[in-house]
Amino acid sequence: MKSIQINKYGGRDVIGLNTDIRIPQVSPGQVLVEVKAAGVNPIDWKIREGYFQQLIPLKFPITLGMDFSGVIKELDGNKSTHLDIGDEVYGQASVLFGGSGSFAELAVTSLNSIAAKPKSLSHIEASGLPLVGVSAWQALVENIGLSKNHKILIHGGSGGIGLIAIQLAKKLGAFVATTVRSNNKEFVQRLGADEIVDYTTQRFDDILQDYDAVIDTVGGEIYRKSFKVLKNGGTIVSLVEQPDSNLAKQYGIKSIFQFTEITNERLTKLAQWIDENHVQVNIEKTFPLPETAKALDYQKESHPRGKIVLTL
Repeated sequence: MKSIQINKYGGRDVIGLNTDIRIPQVSPGQVLVEVKAAGVNPIDWKIREGYFQQLIPLKFPITLGMDFSGVIKELDGNKSTHLDIGDEVYGQASVLFGGSGSFAELAVTSLNSIAAKPKSLSHIEASGLPLVGVSAWQALVENIGLSKNHKILIHGGSGGIGLIAIQLAKKLGAFVATTVRSNNKEFVQRLGADEIVDYTTQRFDDILQDYDAVIDTVGGEIYRKSFKVLKNGGTIVSLVEQPDSNLAKQYGIKSIFQFTEITNERLTKLAQWIDENHVQVNIEKTFPLPETAKALDYQKESHPRGKIVLTL
């Protein structure tokens, strides 16, 4: 089978298409999936460049890729599950979490890391959903407990997490503000954003105030300035910054660092919500598997409106 692999850390030159990979074996609690499409995330080029080598040392060669959508080809018969061979599923198969990598024709992953694919989405659309969709769900529903009439600021509204978070927040009945570049204002307005801040010309912390919650996908100074827009007792969830206890105490804010955990339960709830509400998953660009190096560079160097996907 074909697979996108690296034999060392580095830039685009370390990526190779291996056309003679042995099909990975299914262990207890695992499933073999025929990958129809694979979503590209910033974590993919960061793994390539060795960002996590101290935390999680990898044994080369490894197959890159986390998100995917596909069809079950084989599963462990000793594991009780409602899924079966031939079912369309979506989820993750990252080597960081015990999978075989999703940038391949076939991938092995845990049964707990997949769920039935949203029926209203194509494989290409569904492959871009697992990480960003679960991130938005975990932040808004589980960590913030967002509800009707709450005010929330979502940074990076045109990005993968942002576009799902805006739609979910609106369905929950919240007033939504977001930060984007000027060329993405109309896009996030169509998603339902109520107040839009052009971060290239405006200071969001001078414009917004008395918000109940913030989702931070940027970190650094943006994270620190976000405390100013929150009311006392508000919540900030950051996907990139550890909690600043001094700022949290100063402003009376609950500060949470979110490590997104993709599970069958969350993927199932997300798929049900997607199908019930006809949620938009914007795919900006697709690349064929042999052009993975180009796809990772595009993800790293541009500001995609939504998701980048590899097609198989």
